[in-house]
Amino acid sequence: MDMHSAVAPDAPLVQVGKADVSAEDVLAVARGNARVEIGPDALAEMATARARIDALAAEPRPVYGVSTGFGALAVRHISPELRAQLQRSLVRSHAAGMGPVVEREVVRALMFLRMKTLASGRTGVRPLVAQTMAALLNAGITPVVREFGSLGCSGDLAPLSHCALVLMGEGVATGPDGVEKPADGLLAAAGIEPVELLEKEGLALINGTDGMLGMLVMAIADLQRLFTTADITAAMTLEALLGTDKVLAPELHAPIRPHPGQALSAANMLAVLKGSGLTGHHQDDAPRVQDAYSIRCAPQVAGAGRDTLAHAQLVASRELAASVDNPVVLPDGRVESNGNFHGAPVAYVLDFLAIAAADLGSISERRTDRLLDKARSHGLPAFLADDPGVDSGLMIAQYTQAALVSENKRLAVPASVDSIPSSAMQEDHVSMGWSAARKLRQAVDNLGRILAVELTAAARALEIRQQADASGRVAPATAAAMAAAREAGVGGAGRDRFLSPDLEAAAALVASGDLLRVVEKVTGPLA
Repeated sequence: MDMHSAVAPDAPLVQVGKADVSAEDVLAVARGNARVEIGPDALAEMATARARIDALAAEPRPVYGVSTGFGALAVRHISPELRAQLQRSLVRSHAAGMGPVVEREVVRALMFLRMKTLASGRTGVRPLVAQTMAALLNAGITPVVREFGSLGCSGDLAPLSHCALVLMGEGVATGPDGVEKPADGLLAAAGIEPVELLEKEGLALINGTDGMLGMLVMAIADLQRLFTTADITAAMTLEALLGTDKVLAPELHAPIRPHPGQALSAANMLAVLKGSGLTGHHQDDAPRVQDAYSIRCAPQVAGAGRDTLAHAQLVASRELAASVDNPVVLPDGRVESNGNFHGAPVAYVLDFLAIAAADLGSISERRTDRLLDKARSHGLPAFLADDPGVDSGLMIAQYTQAALVSENKRLAVPASVDSIPSSAMQEDHVSMGWSAARKLRQAVDNLGRILAVELTAAARALEIRQQADASGRVAPATAAAMAAAREAGVGGAGRDRFLSPDLEAAAALVASGDLLRVVEKVTGPLA
């Protein structure tokens, strides 16, 4: 969901206080266009911390971020009359991103998470700064952030700087109509006064892991849906290949191999296949001792991905509870430098999820290939074509799927193992977490399309089974999935047709979550 609009007065409200925000809060603001508000407890805490910064600013001794330069230039003490200029210069110079414009939902997540940290009282900014950021979100004003510029250390500096620039009434943003315009005009139209940044405020606005964290939260939500969707498509393929569901029995999973994700995936597949008249025929016309790994081991592979996802959720929850800035104002009033802006914890799980997504897509493609291969599909026509040789069926759909799988394998190469020094070797080791997040977003999109191709093939194969034998009863949940695909515009068995619209329709069915909702109406909630 990436709509452009100002937040409606009756939109859901997310209040940010001193306590942690949740992943659901991030999704509500980034994707659901929720209103945001800073609670009175947070405003009071911010005012207290700001008083400490004002006191330090008045002292003759240099304090990093308050009365000094930044990074390799931190050795210079800045006189009081130059400090507002210092903050403006910091933001302007760091808003140096290049490349494609980052998606609106990512920028909204980034802004909301930065506002959350400002509201913690650990950054020392005035309440006005956080309130103005809330006003931008509520007005539907989205800073234009460029894709390249963050090394994932000292925070997502360039992306956050583009946001801070708009807070100052400079730079470029999109308004409720989605059109790029100068920020000053957009703020004026919304009745928002630009912020004149004071000591430390520019630094506090740009020194966080908010971009990579926002993308992690959204990727987790998307992958939760896709892992369950993969259980559905795997079950449909097992059924179409006349496989056995005995390998999904609960006693074969948690009791003897206690990986929780594996047990959940097996239970999902078993629920989808309940009532099928097609499973269990692997000993009939073409006897098989066991189904192929891509069928039999589906819960093990998807389950490992689920467990990876659970670890990523743990890391995300910890980072959501963090107040990332440098320096920070501690509860006892001390202002201390630290390295909490380093994105390694987030970068690692972003890369780990890309690996899991690549492997889930890989096993899905192997199942699709099996459906299309006459030598291994147990009675289905070659490529599920109406008249093989005259018709090519889903041959090239599998090519497209294979291309996406190959792309995801490349995207699974970790970004976090790289580091490139910056700032005259002051910032000599970085996380590349932003880059890990950007490639994960592409991998997640690709995975949805890969599963859509398997859905298309499995639904067609099951339809062919039914046409060949009217007594071949598909499971009720499978029938619901097939009907949803047909209603969405995914064509069934028959002569060749322009196939791209069918595949796009299947991808939309998967991405929207509608396939999952339709199946769950039959099975009840799936894990």
